[in-house]
Formats: sequence, structure tokens, C-alpha cells
Amino acid sequence: MTHLPALREIGFTANRRLLGVQRLDHDPIQATAALATVTDPVTTPAGTRIPGLRLGQPRSHALLTALLMFRLQPDGFTNRDLRTLTAQLRGMPRDAVTTGQMTYDLRRLRLHGLIERVPHTHRYHVTDTGLPIAIFLTRVHDRFLPTGLANVTDHTSTGPLRAAAHRYQQAFTALADHCGLAA
Repeated sequence: MTHLPALREIGFTANRRLLGVQRLDHDPIQATAALATVTDPVTTPAGTRIPGLRLGQPRSHALLTALLMFRLQPDGFTNRDLRTLTAQLRGMPRDAVTTGQMTYDLRRLRLHGLIERVPHTHRYHVTDTGLPIAIFLTRVHDRFLPTGLANVTDHTSTGPLRAAAHRYQQAFTALADHCGLAA
């Protein structure tokens, strides 16, 4: 019985340290900044505004998916390589995407840190930070969002997301009634 307070203090200290480590393990501020570096516009030193890659946009998604395929090419890829693949990923004929459009997209990818130009060539490599970002965003787009949205929007679904959405709507309705805002 005399050791109980000491053991209790050791347990609290260990729990505080564990929570501190877990809190540092995934910093949501850094994650928000990483997402913003890809999706927000960038302004060059010359003052040119370069748009971000919007999540869910077919053109952006095709670019990110193409980066995954080009990562293992030791010589990198060219404008033509990217143009051909992104057109195919978007279900378009190759000549529907112009060289100018692809130059624009290459600049966006480069200025957002996803690719880098191979010196003294017209070839590009996927950066070490570009690969995990492209992997994550394509997986979220291809797997997570469609499944989640299907669960939420399917009125016959009995899954946990649909149930949570229903409870959330009921809570909003109850709050509106309480405030006298409901019709």
C-alpha cells in the first residue's frame, strides 16, 4: 500500500510522455501546410501566379497518377511522355492535350515541388517529396472519397457514415428548432 502513490506517479508520467510522443507523431499543422503546397496557388519571385492542383479535378488527378508511373524511370520523362499518359488517363485522344498545356502543367508540378528538371535536358524526375504526396492524394481520390461519399449519399445504406450523417442532420434540426430558426 505504501508504494501506490509512487506507482501512480510513474504511470501518470509515462502516460504524459506517451501522449506527447503521439501528439508530435502527426502534426496536423504540418499536414495542412503540405496539402496547401500542392493545392494552393504559388507566386513566383517575378510575380507570376501559378495555380495549385485542385483535389478532385480530372486534370490534376491524371497528373498525379502519371507521376506514380514515371517514378521508376531512371532517365525521367518528357513533355511528350506526360502528355500521352495524362491524355490516356483522362480518356482523351493524345492530340487533345497540346504541348503548351503540358508545358503549363509541368511548370505547375515543378513550382509545387513535385518534380524537378534534369539539368541540361528537357527531362524531369519526380522529387522525393512529390512521390508520397502523389501516392497519398491519388489513393484518397480513388479509394477513400468514392467509398465514403457512396456511404453518405446512398439512402439505403446502413453503414456507420450514413448513420452519423443522419444523426448530424438531426442534431442540426434540433438546434434550429431550439433557436427558433426552423420553418
